[in-house]
Amino acid sequence: MVLYFTSRPEKMEYIQNQGLIFGTSYSLMYESPKDYGNEVHQHLMAVVDNSLSTFNPSSIISKINNNEAHQTDSAFEKVYYKAQEISEITRGAFDMTVAPLVNTWGFGYKNKDEILPSHEEIETLKGIVGYQKIHLENHQIIKDFPETTLDASAIAKGFSVDVAADFLEKNNIDNYMVEIGGEIRVKGMNKQGNKWRLGIDKPIEAISSTHRELDTIIHVTDMALATSGNYRQFYYKDGQRYSHTIDPISGYPVNHSLLSATVLAPDCMTADALATACMVMGAEKSLALAEKLAGIEIYLIIDKNGEYQEISTSGFVRYLQP
Repeated sequence: MVLYFTSRPEKMEYIQNQGLIFGTSYSLMYESPKDYGNEVHQHLMAVVDNSLSTFNPSSIISKINNNEAHQTDSAFEKVYYKAQEISEITRGAFDMTVAPLVNTWGFGYKNKDEILPSHEEIETLKGIVGYQKIHLENHQIIKDFPETTLDASAIAKGFSVDVAADFLEKNNIDNYMVEIGGEIRVKGMNKQGNKWRLGIDKPIEAISSTHRELDTIIHVTDMALATSGNYRQFYYKDGQRYSHTIDPISGYPVNHSLLSATVLAPDCMTADALATACMVMGAEKSLALAEKLAGIEIYLIIDKNGEYQEISTSGFVRYLQP
């Protein structure tokens, strides 16, 4: 007599993990027989915080900013090369070296002065800003000017989403949604067997993260989404509104009709960086660029005489239907 033994298939279910990381919230939803929540959190901290956090004094980027001789790692280099790529195609609208300007306007990792920067101060800082002024050689960042500093905040969240998504994929998870601070990457299908439904917020000032009003809902799979806007981070000084998006070329906060930019891309790092670049470039230049880029779609909300107006690339419309 021959006995056949078969292993019981592992039970698959959709698991959700939520928490706080990098000063923001995160949410994971994935189909798996195992809960990977703690492992994803630990993996993110090990990969991202130690490499790209300007709030961590021992991180690689902090040591680079302090001109401490330090070797880069694979995470930093992956972000660096993507940042340089986006800087090139946006002609400097996205630029990691904008940190000195971001800080002096009070939106960076240093405390803001009560006095607004002078024109002369801005012109001086512009002399040390520019993605062409840093170089990666033999796993070290070489600066043309020691005063040049880097800020990865406009790309690091997207990269973090990709790190978490790649971790899930390496563990054979085919259906997931990863969201960190509003940046998202999805694969496969949701619990109902449909494409993932993602909401795009209306750009309402002072809205809290717990009270959102959606502008539209899109249906996507195997893509990443990032949104950038000037409606939550800003301040008023002497009756003038200053947004957190700083134009690396002019040196000043942007001031145009574009309220928010949502970018769909194959990976979240690209989407994150391009969303920031769109907020610098404005609606017209953003649309013209996105129409030329393979795999990229954008959805913009502008202020049209006090009313919201939505405009998008020609291919975006297909994501509005299930």
